[in-house]
Parts: sequence; C-alpha cells; structure tokens
Amino acid sequence: MYKPLLTADDIYKKEFKTGLRGYVIEDVDGYLDQVIKDYEGFEREIDRLKRELEEAKVASSVGIKREERRTEPDVPTVPSNPSNYDMLRRISNLEKAVFGRPHQEE
Repeated sequence: MYKPLLTADDIYKKEFKTGLRGYVIEDVDGYLDQVIKDYEGFEREIDRLKRELEEAKVASSVGIKREERRTEPDVPTVPSNPSNYDMLRRISNLEKAVFGRPHQEE
C-alpha cells in the first residue's frame, strides 16, 4: 500500500522562504514535486484497488452462480401416467415447502 510523503497537516503548515521578489521558486517547486508524487501514488493505489474490486466482483458472481447450481433442488421425474395418489402427494409436499408444517392447536 502506498504511504504518502505528505499529510494534510504538512501541507497546511508548510511555509516557504521569501526572497527579494517573493517566495524562493526552488522551495515552491520542490514542494510541489512532492505533492505531485503523492497524487501519482494515490492514483496508482486507486487504480490498483479498482482492479482488485472488479476481480472480487467477478469472482463473487462466479461463486454465486456455482452456489446456485449446487443448491437447486433435484426435481423428481414425473411418471408419464401419474395416479391421483402421486398428484396429491406432490401437492402436499409443495404446500409443506411453501407454507411450512401445519401448527398444532392446543
């Protein structure tokens, strides 16, 4: 991870030497070079984190799709000529799955 050269406090408290005509240009330029390096480092770090996030999203979506395939219930094969008993049993199983077990009244 990138460690910045300057903190917000460093930037705020920075004082430049004054010369005959104002600030010493070399001091200002040197300081701005440090600020530029920090911004370049931050940009690289942001780009790296964006790539990492995209890779995680792709891996996550692939993992979810795999999990969905694993958790899909096995659909029993329906005989070509189901009897009434088979139909009632399937309806009962569906009701249990949807509504849960019936409550016993006391």
